[in-house]
Amino acid sequence: MAVVSGSGALDGIRWQPEEVKVAEQDKGMLTQADFFALLVEELSNQDPTKPVDNNEMISQMTAFSTTDGVAELNSQFETFASSMASSQALEASSLVGRSVLVDDNVFGLNEGESVRGKVVTEQPASNVNIYVENIAGEIIQTVPVGDISAGGFVFNWDGQTSSGEAAQTGAYRFRIVGLVEGQASELQAMTYRKVDSVTLAGSSGILLNLNGGSSMPLAEVVEVSEGSSTGTG
Repeated sequence: MAVVSGSGALDGIRWQPEEVKVAEQDKGMLTQADFFALLVEELSNQDPTKPVDNNEMISQMTAFSTTDGVAELNSQFETFASSMASSQALEASSLVGRSVLVDDNVFGLNEGESVRGKVVTEQPASNVNIYVENIAGEIIQTVPVGDISAGGFVFNWDGQTSSGEAAQTGAYRFRIVGLVEGQASELQAMTYRKVDSVTLAGSSGILLNLNGGSSMPLAEVVEVSEGSSTGTG
């Protein structure tokens, strides 16, 4: 009679414990099928003398339904947010090459260009003058406007100095002063800027890269103009 020694020969016929693999996408979260499996198991093992109360069962099912609904709602919101971001990116890309009005009186100028700006005032103003200053704060041109009513007044600087020469390439700003109710006041100045490109800044939103080297969030654009903010003189 043949004798089989050792346990190795019997390993192949012994019952092997099965490994339960959790799908990676589940991440250990209970699904609706898991919940009902647990509910059936609970009912099959309950004490016959102390059956599960109907209200308790309803409470469990309601809690699971609420949790499942919140998870589904969060998923839908993520999809909606992604769709909105794509829509905003498409909208922003259509602004490249166009002019936008921004609440900033500082701008970049290339020699031979002109620049548009806008005066904003809540009250009528008189004796209004627009001073064009370079980065050193020197006044290189004064544009008299006169009287303006409440609201917005669009103006254009031809890019020339007070001597009639083209201003050099560089950074400039508008400073606007007038009389409001007889008192000298500095008025709000905005500028029209050309959009050179668009940057998708992730959580920071969408940035418009404007002529002159500065950037601004899309949400801060006050107005969109048909043409370019600058032109040749």
